[in-house]
Amino acid sequence: MATFEDRWVTTGDGLKLYARDYPNDSAPFTVLCLHGLTRNSADFEDLAQVLARHYRVVVMDQRGRGRSDNDPTPANYHLGTYVADTLTLLDALKVDDAALIGTSMGGLMSMVLGSTAPQRFRGMVLNDIGPVVEAAGLERIRGYVGRGGSAAGWDEAVEQIRANNAAAFPNLSDQEWLAFARRLYRERSPGELEPAYDPAIAEPMNADTTAAVPGDLWELFDTLADMPMLVLRGELSDILSAETVAEMARRKPGLQYLEIPQRGHAPLLSEAPAVRGIEDFLREL
Repeated sequence: MATFEDRWVTTGDGLKLYARDYPNDSAPFTVLCLHGLTRNSADFEDLAQVLARHYRVVVMDQRGRGRSDNDPTPANYHLGTYVADTLTLLDALKVDDAALIGTSMGGLMSMVLGSTAPQRFRGMVLNDIGPVVEAAGLERIRGYVGRGGSAAGWDEAVEQIRANNAAAFPNLSDQEWLAFARRLYRERSPGELEPAYDPAIAEPMNADTTAAVPGDLWELFDTLADMPMLVLRGELSDILSAETVAEMARRKPGLQYLEIPQRGHAPLLSEAPAVRGIEDFLREL
């Protein structure tokens, strides 16, 4: 079983950020995993076990998530800050040759990173995200981010997660729902749980949706013409439409695409088709 080392880095504005680092001295390059809006580094623990056999894998907690510090200024919770924090981490770990795997918000970050520092990245996997974020899905996310309270034990945490995600994961077992909850909640006190993110991350998004999703992303996407890319889409996704994927493929003829059945936003990346697709893509790099 692959084990990780705890890594810490201090940002320019003084926050302490955390990352899991799965070392591999024979790795041809590093795989950097970037999580979604309310998620954290635990999201990738299943995938990291597979990939760490061949690559160094680094999985970051963005500010306000997981073990990283909360930001006392909620206005800083936006894509530009997260990208800058990620580059700070890469510099600290001396990583200059990496592939990106980004889920949702992490995929938006991947596109920005690949556009602004293409020399550092040899390819990217976008998990259920693209240049168009469907309005219905965004409104659904805005409806619960920052509003989840504490839970009196894991059964209640599971029920809260089911309420927000049942349509996206119609065939999860009870054991899988519990594993999902254990990645999204942490103990605040004995017998009391809380979401593993700062509720204030919702403030910029509720004030201005461009804090979560910038304006026209097609121009950004077009700068990635030479970047190898695999797009994963959940069959039931309300964030990434099949039409958007088709337009991505039209603009980028070399695009690789994989649809994950019985998944909405976003595939967990523990699904066998997703794992195989990612392994094959990275092998080609």
